[in-house]
Amino acid sequence: MSYTLHAPQGSFRAFKALIAAEYNGINVEVAEFDAATVKSLSPTGKAPILETPGGVLFESNAIARFLAKIRRDTGLAGNGVYDEAVIDSWVDFASNELELPATVWFYPALGYMPFQKAAYDKAKNDLAAGLTTLNNVLLTKTYLVGDKVTLADIAVASALLYPMKLVCDKAFLKPFGNVVRWFTTCVNQPEFKKVVGTVAMCKKELTAAGQAAPAAPKKDGGKKKKGGDKKADKEEAAPAPVVAKKVDHPYKIMDKTSPSKFSMDAWKKTYSNAATYDEAMAKFWETFDMDGWSLWYQNYNFNDENKRVFMTSNAVGGFQQRTDEIRKWAFGVMDVLGTEDTSLEIKGIWLLRGDTVDHLKNANDDGNWYTWTKLAGPSLAPTDEVKDQVQKFWCEENELEGKPIQDSKVFK
Repeated sequence: MSYTLHAPQGSFRAFKALIAAEYNGINVEVAEFDAATVKSLSPTGKAPILETPGGVLFESNAIARFLAKIRRDTGLAGNGVYDEAVIDSWVDFASNELELPATVWFYPALGYMPFQKAAYDKAKNDLAAGLTTLNNVLLTKTYLVGDKVTLADIAVASALLYPMKLVCDKAFLKPFGNVVRWFTTCVNQPEFKKVVGTVAMCKKELTAAGQAAPAAPKKDGGKKKKGGDKKADKEEAAPAPVVAKKVDHPYKIMDKTSPSKFSMDAWKKTYSNAATYDEAMAKFWETFDMDGWSLWYQNYNFNDENKRVFMTSNAVGGFQQRTDEIRKWAFGVMDVLGTEDTSLEIKGIWLLRGDTVDHLKNANDDGNWYTWTKLAGPSLAPTDEVKDQVQKFWCEENELEGKPIQDSKVFK
């Protein structure tokens, strides 16, 4: 079968169709966009459109549903009439509750429409309302429908892609931890990545030209007042702007105020280049500074939601990517343990500067979804059992805690 999609480059409305095609193994050719061609083929004259052997389909949701339903065996469009209806509900939710406020928010930042303060405020409030609904549903779910990705997840995640990348900073997303967990799980799946690449979450809101512009000074016709009231003049004078002093990262401050002889860079080179793991670990315990560093056991709080190895592995990779801010002061190994037939668990052991996990959690909100148990550090010397546990997590390649290792990722 031959399918050709016509859509502007980077169209989030086209993403859901292309991602659905990836999940179902359908080859869709993306044509070089030509507005005249689209106008001649589409009843509405608008993109996206899909050329199929049976004719032309228009409207992005219809196209995505078509590609999702071509293969019923994958369950992408639902297993049964009820699931299909629930998925349709979420596809409509994405269009009605998320896309409109999201575009009103980020389009001005991209220069697609003029910035208007009232519209901006309403868009943020409306999107927050939609995310609240989504967050409540995802409190007990990994995916929106069933136990794997469906078109519901694809449509909603596609609608949120640009907001999450461009305008929804950490402060805005703070109340929506379930949404962030779900979104990052979705976009780190191979099928998503083939279409949208690696998604970097917004750190600072992209603002539009003219947004938050300072108030213009009052005009007095250019004339000076004679014998004016000096006291009144002083009261009317605008205060000088206060320039906030840049605050160093807590780890950077720690390095200045409480320097440590342990070198993270040296340890990472030792771990990577030592002839054997035994040699590397011997060097680690010889140089480990328990007063300046701590070791932590990490266990995912929702291991019962892990159903597929590749999805769980992607969740681990996404977690480590989002921890990049503290890479200079952190080292860790995370493993996927168990089997799909029994259970899959995400566990790991991390070495962190200082005596808290809070700085990791501040850098990566997903850290809140794990239970962290201190193994060694200030006021807690490593026992022989802890040393053995750390060596196994950092060095074993086949089995941990009596369970097979499906995947292991090193953060260094």
